[in-house]
Amino acid sequence: MFLRLLFVLLSALNIAVGAWLLLGQPYARGGNPTDPGVTELRLLSELPAAADTAAAPSSGLSAAGAQQAISYSCLALGPFSTPQDLRNARQALSAQVTRMRSRQEQASQTSGWWVYLPAAASRAQALEQARQLGAHNLDDYFVVSSGDQPNTISLGVFKDPANARNRRDQVIAAGFPARMSERSESVPEYWLDLVVPDGSHFDWRNRIGVSGIGSHTTGCF
Repeated sequence: MFLRLLFVLLSALNIAVGAWLLLGQPYARGGNPTDPGVTELRLLSELPAAADTAAAPSSGLSAAGAQQAISYSCLALGPFSTPQDLRNARQALSAQVTRMRSRQEQASQTSGWWVYLPAAASRAQALEQARQLGAHNLDDYFVVSSGDQPNTISLGVFKDPANARNRRDQVIAAGFPARMSERSESVPEYWLDLVVPDGSHFDWRNRIGVSGIGSHTTGCF
């Protein structure tokens, strides 16, 4: 009788333990430990390593991009004497440059050398000086009557400064205070600005075919 009772109690105890294991520990069933529809919390150490999809471009791509970067130089060619010379240069160089532009500037250019006697105090004194020049066999003079230097006696304008100095010295030797000054005028100059890739072996001299043209660096545009 006692053994039978002991067997029943042990059986009941085994059944209770089994039920507790099955019903009291949800993790042991392999199911979800959270309520339905609720995201399971996980430790960072349990997460799989994420693919580095946002990584920077590879060094190979960076190098290729760097190789594609081109630096430029900017030059000004000129001055060209005529608009036609400028147009010819544009046409000859258009295939070798990235950008180009034409521009016109005004430049001061020597037009000759003037030999003269300084302005007298009056018209009468200027005419008297002119008569004295004639008395010394000095001709080719002109008494200026208007403009910004009236009563000046012009003794000639010379393209060659050596000829102007000879004329001045001749008049001074005759006892007159002759002077010499450079005369200039404003003339147009034509320039061509270029943007050229570095390392392109840009040879503009052999292409434009115009003498007397120079180059210097200029601001890029």
